[in-house]
Parts: sequence; C-alpha cells; structure tokens
Amino acid sequence: MGLTVKDILQIITCFCVMLGSTLCRPSGSVAAASVSPEKEMVRVGVILENSSTMGKIFSNYIGFARSDFYEEHPSYLTRLSLYFRDPNHDVVAAASAAVDLIENEEVHAIIGPFWSLQAKFVMELGTKAQVPIVSFSATSPSFSPANRQYFVRTAYVDSSQVGAIAAIVQAFGWREVVPIYEDTEFGNGLIPYIIDAFQAIDVKIPYRSAISPSSRDEDILGQLNRLMMTQTRVFMVHMTTLLGSRLFDVANEAGMLNKDTVWIVTDGMSSLLDAVEPLAMDSMQGVLGVRPYLPMSDRLKDFKKNKSIRSADNLLALWAYDTVWALGDVVEKVWNSSKSQYGGRKRSRPGTRTASLVFSQISEVGPDIARYMRNYKVNGLSGHFQLVNGQLQPSAFEVFNVVGRKERVIGYWTPKHGLSKSKAMNNLTREDRGYSTSMDDLKPPLWPGETLEQPKGWVIPVKGKKMKIGVPVKSGFKEFIKVEWDLHGNPTYSGFSYDVFLAVLDELPFAIPYEFVPFMNSSRLIAGSYSDMLYRIKLGEYDMVVGDTTIVANRSAFVDFSLPYSESGVSMLVAIKDDERRNMWIFLKPLKWDLWLTAGMAFMFTGLVVWVLERHNVEDFRGSHRERLGISLWFSFSTLIFAHRS
Repeated sequence: MGLTVKDILQIITCFCVMLGSTLCRPSGSVAAASVSPEKEMVRVGVILENSSTMGKIFSNYIGFARSDFYEEHPSYLTRLSLYFRDPNHDVVAAASAAVDLIENEEVHAIIGPFWSLQAKFVMELGTKAQVPIVSFSATSPSFSPANRQYFVRTAYVDSSQVGAIAAIVQAFGWREVVPIYEDTEFGNGLIPYIIDAFQAIDVKIPYRSAISPSSRDEDILGQLNRLMMTQTRVFMVHMTTLLGSRLFDVANEAGMLNKDTVWIVTDGMSSLLDAVEPLAMDSMQGVLGVRPYLPMSDRLKDFKKNKSIRSADNLLALWAYDTVWALGDVVEKVWNSSKSQYGGRKRSRPGTRTASLVFSQISEVGPDIARYMRNYKVNGLSGHFQLVNGQLQPSAFEVFNVVGRKERVIGYWTPKHGLSKSKAMNNLTREDRGYSTSMDDLKPPLWPGETLEQPKGWVIPVKGKKMKIGVPVKSGFKEFIKVEWDLHGNPTYSGFSYDVFLAVLDELPFAIPYEFVPFMNSSRLIAGSYSDMLYRIKLGEYDMVVGDTTIVANRSAFVDFSLPYSESGVSMLVAIKDDERRNMWIFLKPLKWDLWLTAGMAFMFTGLVVWVLERHNVEDFRGSHRERLGISLWFSFSTLIFAHRS
C-alpha cells in the first residue's frame, strides 16, 4: 500500500523531532549584526541551495534586501532574523528543513524553496503549521496560491508566458510545434496551458518529448534522433538552466541547430541565461526566447552602481530582493497590530490540537502575515511588484535572440497589445494600437545556421512513406510535362505542370514526401490512355497524377481533379442585348440596301412601262427628255404610294 504525501510528511516530522533536528541544521542562522535591545526579532526561515552558484547569488540578494530595508526604515520595531537551510536539490531534505524550521526554530514564515516540486511538499507543511510559504522561484502552474491560503508566489507563474510564445509562433506562420520539456513538476505543469494556447491559434503539437534531469547525454541524443525522424522543425524548450544547457550542447553536436530549425526557450532558461556557461551559450546561436520584461528604473541603476555586482539583471534575484523587502514591511504591520491581541505571544502550543496536526505548535501571527502578503504592492527593484491573491501579477515580456554570447532584444509582448518592436509601445492603449501578432512587429532575428532567412519550420523526413505521383510519358507536346533520362538511366522531370506542383508544395505549411513514377511501357512510351493512367489512382497504384490531364465527366467518376490552372480552349459566346425600342429609327432596321435597290429598280421599270404605253395618249409624256423621265418616275411613285380614283 503506497504512502500518501500526508504520511511522508508525518514521518519526516517525527524523524526530525526524534533526532533533535541535528541533521536538519546544515547552514545555521543569520541575524542582524547589531540590533538594539528594544527591537523585536522575528524568525524567518530560508530554504535555498546555498552550495550552488545561483543559490549564493540569491542568498546575497536576500542579505542585501534585509540590510537595505532596515537602513531605509530605521524606526521599525521589528527585525527579520533569517535562518538558512540547504536542501541540496532534494525534495525530502527540503521537507525536513521546513519541519526543522517550523518545529525547532519556531519561524513565522519561510522564504523558498527554490524548486516547484519542493514547494509542493513544503506548502502542505506550511498549511499545517499556519506558516506562510513565500517562494520567488516555484513557478509551476500545477499548484496555485488561489486555493492555498499559506502559499504566496512572488514570481510570474509559468502559464503567463504562453500568450507570448503563441504570438511568436503565429507571427512567423508556423503550424506545428514540438515541446521539449523537463520531466518534473516544473516541466509538466506548463504543458496543458501551452497546448490550449496553440489550439486557440490552430497550431498542432504532433509530438512531445519529456526528458528527465537524470538522463545521460546518450539518452538526450536518442530523444533528439527521434525528433529528427519527424518533419516538424519548430521546438519549444521548457527546462531549467542546468538541463537546458546540456540539451543544447547535445543538439548542437548532433547538427540540429541548422538553418531548417527553430528553437524557442521559455523563461525557465532565459531568466537565468547569465548563469549558463559561455560554451553552452555558443550552442544556442539563433535561439529565440521570452522572459519577463525588466524596466531599468533609477532605483535599479543605483543598486547596480552601489553593489557593483554582475547579476543585477537577474530577475529571480530581484524577485528575491523584493520578497524580503515586502516581508519586512508586512511583519512590521502585523506585529504592531497583533501585539495587543496576542499579548506579545508569537507562538502557541495547544496540546489539545496536537493529535490532529503534524506539528505540536502553530504560528499565531502566520495567518495575518499570509493575509497581508497575499495582497501587497510596492515599486521594487523588479518594477511594479504587485501581489493579488498570493500571485505576482505579470505585466510585459520581452522577446530576445541569442547572438554570440549575448541576448539581443527583438521585441516585446503584452497581453493587451501583443507584439511590438519598441517597449514604448507598451504604454499605448488598445484603441491606439490594437492587438498585433505580425512578424513585422519584431526586429529580424538571426536564425540557427547564422542565416537571416526564416525557416519554414518543417522538412521532408529522411524516412517515411512517400506519395507515388504518376506522370505521363509521351513523344508529342511536352511543354506541360517532360520526362527525360540521364546517362545513368534516371528520369528527370520538367514542364509547366511540374513547376506548378513544386510551387504548391513550397506554399504548404507541412512536408509531403513524394516520388514520381512514369506511366510508361518497356519502350519508354505512355503505357495506355490518360484515362488508364488516372484509373490507377482508384486502384491504389498512384496517389495522384501530375500532367496535362483534361477534366472530363467520365474521369470524374473515379478521381478528383484540382482546380484548372490553364485555359481549356472551350469558350461561350453570350449576346449583349440592348433595348432598341428607345431608337426612333428602328423602323428602318429591316430596310436593307438590297431592298432599297429593288424598290428603286421597280420604280424605274414601272415608269418605263407606263411611258411606253401612254406616250401617245397623254400629253405630259411628250415633253423634253427630262420632263418625260421625271413624270414617268413621279407617276410610278404615286401609283405605289397614293390611292388613285377613276
């Protein structure tokens, strides 16, 4: 029968208490060097890996924050007394350290632990003892301060960056992304959120690669080789710095950082890039990344100048600094307000409640500290430091590009306005600018392989099933498709239809492996009619046909045609009708020239006949030749037009 988290915590508690916490005191305690007797010392635990490089940096910032805070507030009646514990990257050791701090050091709050999995255990202990757990680095969205009263996260939750990552993918038009993530609480917690963000923009995740921190380089290479067998070449890396740097070293040696690939890192690595070894940075050339935007305020400039430290731009260290600053302010307020209520007692040991709790004592002021900390704001070194319901509120992210051993900022992203090249654009309202996800809103990055040409995000995989494409082989008109053979007997292809096919493939957002199969006989001539060739698609011998095929009705019964891309040669004449009733000369339309000529000849002939018959009897026909012609024509015209009476 498996042990639950509650059982494990109870075992750890009993173990630490029985041993007198001898094994749980690796780092001792740190208090103020000189504190006046009237100052109230408030015990606060710190669970941090002091043995690591980044742990030492965070410890320094915590010390800076404590000294700077009381230097600026000398009249405060309380002082934070810090007790450090080093869990050495171990989850059980972190829980043991928390038990020791709560049970033996009687702390009223705990800063840390650093890792999300450690925080998931420690926050349960904090809830039992009513001691707030304040973490500036446990960013996994798998647990939230919303439903845990004694957990406060003074860092951005990882899910706050998925909008920026999705905006980058959408801006460059990639349609598939493969997440490569750390197989821990930190790595797995982001995956459901990134899947939802990609689905909202119609981006597919064809494959996921989870890598354990304990994996050897050979295991990482095996995962990368499996990725190389797929066609997608856009990779999103969500790992801690230690594992991520190893991944890029192996990927670079395997040749995976080339002109066809895209690598995007989350702030799990990007926030700590200054801790990455220079050789590891050399393996990350052309990598894109997102990280919280750090405004360079006057206060931060003065801090960098006075402290003269290299890591003054490390956001996690600044969050650690602001966390101690906020905790010192909250403790002063809580202590002053609770002193009269609790009579100066800071801890309670109710024996009647011991059986139902892991601890024999609980903090009386812990609930007040948690309540004040969960909704606190201050202008800190990291900028606008605002906690809402125990969660630090995100503002903006910056998009950077690794070039050389530096990160070049190429744009910014905010939830309201999307991407922008300038950080000044973040101050505009939505009405002024609107939401943008265009690649024009980013400065041109340098891609892997030291190229400025944007990768398509996919390649044709080395192995895989290929589409069989039939092509006609003929001796006649070859401008549409032409099949020739080289000296080795291999076919080569050209022609208009061939060029159109390649152009269509180039526009597709995915790869299609294919091979051409000539439809020919032993004499290298077409092995039947075009209908016979198309019918092979129905038989399954071809997947499609490329050539000068004509769309006719009987062929459409067994194949589907694409839209025609050339003129068919068949035309339709459509008469243009006009309303001729509006024309006043419409009555003349039937009178053609031959009709007029016939009428004129009839007049002349009639007049000639009348003249011949009547020239002896009618005096009018006996004049001059002109008079005779005129009267003959007039008589002929009047006979046809007028009705004569006898």
